[in-house]
Parts: sequence; structure tokens; C-alpha cells
Amino acid sequence: MDALTLLHERSSMGKLMGPPPNPEQLEAIYRAALRAPDHKELRPWRFIEFSGEGLSRLGELFAEAEFREDPHASDATLNAARKKPLRAPMIIAVIAKVTPDEPKVPKIEQVISAGCAAHGILLAAHAQRLGAMWRSGKYAFDPTVRKGLGLAEDDEVVAFLYLGTLGGRHKPLPEHDIDAFVERWD
Repeated sequence: MDALTLLHERSSMGKLMGPPPNPEQLEAIYRAALRAPDHKELRPWRFIEFSGEGLSRLGELFAEAEFREDPHASDATLNAARKKPLRAPMIIAVIAKVTPDEPKVPKIEQVISAGCAAHGILLAAHAQRLGAMWRSGKYAFDPTVRKGLGLAEDDEVVAFLYLGTLGGRHKPLPEHDIDAFVERWD
């Protein structure tokens, strides 16, 4: 796949099934992530890979977050939280590993860099005909989840990237009016 086709055709795939990416695919995925823009070479990224029982452990962490938020949460609510990570055979959590008080690279730039790493993962997955979906939601910001993932105070969960084999039909890609997004100063 040529680079422009990749950039123009990448889309999120919500229906994913096994198998998860194989070791060769994962190497290509992480190599792409590590090419993200990185001011002062801080490498402000950390990746946590969940598959197999790791997905269930992540689901338990999500259920714990639900319970801590609402100790009266129903069993259905807790079970729904447990099942969220099971929507794909693999999840990669992308963490912005922030170096605080870096005068030339503020926190936001480091978080954006981690976001670029996440985008690199999505692009590498698509280039290999894998499906991927960027999810965040409340669990990315929940203190119970942050603690369970071992985040430092300044770190941020940028994304939970769900990866797998395409399990549904491709939805049509919307066309966007470029002029609606571009301001030109001539």
C-alpha cells in the first residue's frame, strides 16, 4: 500500500476478531509508533499490550473503576465494564510518559507526541490489513484505571487501541470538504 493511499483510506474498525497481530506485525506496529515526532528525544511513550487473560484483567480493572465510582452499580453495569476489552483480541494502551518540568517540551507537546505514536500504530495496522479502533472514554481518565496501569502523576492514557482481524464490512469513507477546515493567509 502506498503512503498516500494509506493516509487517505485509514478508518476505524469497530468489529474485530481473532487472531491478534502476530509478532512480525507487532514489530512493524511498534516501529511505526517509535517514529512519532519527539522533541528533545524524550520518547514520551509507554505501551501496555493486553491479550488473552490480560484482556480479562483489564476488564476487571474497568469493573473496579465502575464500582469505585458507584458502589451501588448493578451487576449488569459491572459485567458490561468487564466485557469492554473483549471486543478485540488485543488492546494496546498508549501512555504519554511525561517528563515534568521540561522547559522546552511542555506536557501538552509530550502528550501529542504519544498521540502521534498511537496514530502510527493505527496506520501500521491498516497497512498490514488489520483492523483497529482508537477508544478512550472515561476509563482513560479514571483514577482507579490510572493506578492499576501504574501511571505516574503526570502521565496520561492517550488511547486504548483495539486491534484484530476485520470482523465486519467496511463502512464507506466519508468525503470531507477541505475548504471547511483550511484557512488560508495569502
